[in-house]
Amino acid sequence: MSQAGAGPNSYTTLASGPDFRHEISIKRSRFITVLRRVEDESSARELVAELRREFYDARHHCSAFVIGADRSLQRSNDDGEPSGTAGTPMLDALVKRVTRLDPQPGQAAADLSDVCAVVVRYFGGILLGAGGLVRAYSESVSTSLALVPLVRRERLKLFTVAVPHNEAGRLENELRSAGYLMTGNDYDAVDTHIGLTMADDAGVISAAMERLASLSAGRCTLTSAGSDWVDTPLR
Repeated sequence: MSQAGAGPNSYTTLASGPDFRHEISIKRSRFITVLRRVEDESSARELVAELRREFYDARHHCSAFVIGADRSLQRSNDDGEPSGTAGTPMLDALVKRVTRLDPQPGQAAADLSDVCAVVVRYFGGILLGAGGLVRAYSESVSTSLALVPLVRRERLKLFTVAVPHNEAGRLENELRSAGYLMTGNDYDAVDTHIGLTMADDAGVISAAMERLASLSAGRCTLTSAGSDWVDTPLR
């Protein structure tokens, strides 16, 4: 799965699903924004190509995208609009979007990533000027981001716990009640292998090991099963 290496353990992105579309009109020009969740640059560029084919008679297909848990890949394109009036404000709308609160009270932060935005413009005959274009393209993306479903994407550690079949139900219920996300069970002749996941954090994992030892009188332990990215809806 993409972005499973070093770097931030969480960020915000679009919920999985079809492209999100939103249109605004400014001085008779139509600005059609399309947002897509993407995992690499080729996927972002494919969205631009698709929209060029769909809206073949539009004058501009401006784009911006940010990719990676660390948001290291950022690109924008004015597509014929005056330099800096379309792609840059679109990219700013993506990277500056406040998506979470830092642990310090009241400290807002932005960590939106894996998102491509394309704004298709049909010119309405009235020139907007450089400042008007910047505002229009920025508003197009910002308005769409305010409406689109977002998720918190977090890299979680996967574990299994081997427990005798006759004790598995009780232990699984205890772990679930403690707030652990269960991922399903496997079975062999002797044991049920309970799957669960938690934050990739040494303190969290240590606390889970202690809790498991307490619940099983020290008979059961966590066995690492790798890691994966998991989405949690924000709204």
